[in-house]
Amino acid sequence: MSNPQQLRYSKEHEWLSGAEDGVSTVGITEHAANALGDVVYVQLPEVGATVAAGETCGELESTKSVSDLYSPVDGEIAEINEDVVNDPSLVNSAPFEGGWLFKVKISGEPGDLLSADEYAAFIQS
Repeated sequence: MSNPQQLRYSKEHEWLSGAEDGVSTVGITEHAANALGDVVYVQLPEVGATVAAGETCGELESTKSVSDLYSPVDGEIAEINEDVVNDPSLVNSAPFEGGWLFKVKISGEPGDLLSADEYAAFIQS
């Protein structure tokens, strides 16, 4: 399992892309997708909603369980991935590409996010 080096990671297993025009993309990691099993339903925050780092902002339902989705940063939801809402299996098949969840206009500096190597060490412990 390889975590893309250009992304940042939360201890709740979300990833965050670098900002383009102040907007970053958020998804869950391959580690989290594998732990969840087959994702069958995704509930995402509404566009325009305000999210806070470390706070729940949605849900992922799999054949095994229901898990909270956490925002890795403070900001405002700029876009949600309708493809994932319509086909939740994208979270499993392409967690770092087509399975992204939402885009957030970041307010403030991202906090306690990990590099790819730090995240890899975290999930091994």
